[in-house]
Amino acid sequence: MANQAVWFDIPTLDLDRAIRFYSAVLGVAVRKEEFPGMAIGVFPHEGADVGGCLHRSETDRPSDHGPLLYLNCKGRLDDAIAAVTANGGKILKPKHAIGPYGFRAVVLDSEGNRVALHSD
Repeated sequence: MANQAVWFDIPTLDLDRAIRFYSAVLGVAVRKEEFPGMAIGVFPHEGADVGGCLHRSETDRPSDHGPLLYLNCKGRLDDAIAAVTANGGKILKPKHAIGPYGFRAVVLDSEGNRVALHSD
């Protein structure tokens, strides 16, 4: 079955700061791509994997309300949580079990977006 989600955009106020935050928290290189008149930070993905980016826009703003995006921390949830405050974020709900679906922590990123960090 194909993923229902195919792409996500996370709004930023400071693209470089957000790239540093997500690279540190997720333990992956978020790659900056520049185009005429715009730049984005692209999360690693391949082929049909769900992908996404960080972006700055005059109309899209970070939010601590609305849909909750779960980001895969691949068995390194404790390290990811530790990197949140060190990189300008805030822990809203510490690590907790979510039944048979593993564990999560809910955080605010460096830009003010509410996201969940997840691991089995």
